[in-house]
Amino acid sequence: MKFLGVDLGWQSQPSGLCCLIWQQGKLQLLHLTRLATIPDVLAYIDAWVSPEDPAMVAVDAPTLIANLTGMRLADRLAHRYFGRYHAGCYPANLGRPFAQRTIEFGLSLAARGFVHAPAITPQQLGRYQIEVFPHPAIVHLFGLSQILKYKKGRVVERRAELTRYRDYILTVLPQLEPPLLLTDAASNSLLPQVPERGPALKALEDQLDSLICAYVAAHWWYWGSERNWVLGAETPEACCVEGYIVVPVGVKPN
Repeated sequence: MKFLGVDLGWQSQPSGLCCLIWQQGKLQLLHLTRLATIPDVLAYIDAWVSPEDPAMVAVDAPTLIANLTGMRLADRLAHRYFGRYHAGCYPANLGRPFAQRTIEFGLSLAARGFVHAPAITPQQLGRYQIEVFPHPAIVHLFGLSQILKYKKGRVVERRAELTRYRDYILTVLPQLEPPLLLTDAASNSLLPQVPERGPALKALEDQLDSLICAYVAAHWWYWGSERNWVLGAETPEACCVEGYIVVPVGVKPN
């Protein structure tokens, strides 16, 4: 089973991409990159997952939007539960400039056989897609009192927060269930080093976010509702129309 994380560029930005594989009772990082266009992203998915392969694609973007204005229920719930950690999400509605792009991306995944999975039988092979959001995920997975603020601020501040982010990934995710292996046979880290300059920091940010997306997909597949929340409507059928966000429970926040 493979797990692909897509930190989707909502408008015209590049997207971070990650591929993990579950084998011999552990997750292994296969690939981490950043690509410029939606066709590039879809080609990446096609290259790593053949039409017959079981896989889950976790997307950091609202691929299901039914409301003309305002906020989806999933977005309101993200604010309710994670606002105090500074992890509320952007409101999504059909009037936003990104809506067509993100919805069409979800439809492109559906055309490849990836069905929405707001409910799942744990560890059942299949082809699924889900919406995820890295900020609440890392709050829970790493037991944080607030988000890591690597997206805004001076370069030195962003670099420090990205260094913390990378360190948490390397030290915490291998200890969770399912464990994620992030070193090679010589115990060298498989993650890129934190760069010095601003544009390169953004590229690493997108890649690390995509890794978290992929890990949340694996966590959802492995545990289902036992150790994950689904923010959205009460029924899977309604979630598949109105949208939903999967959040791992992980470690309780401080």
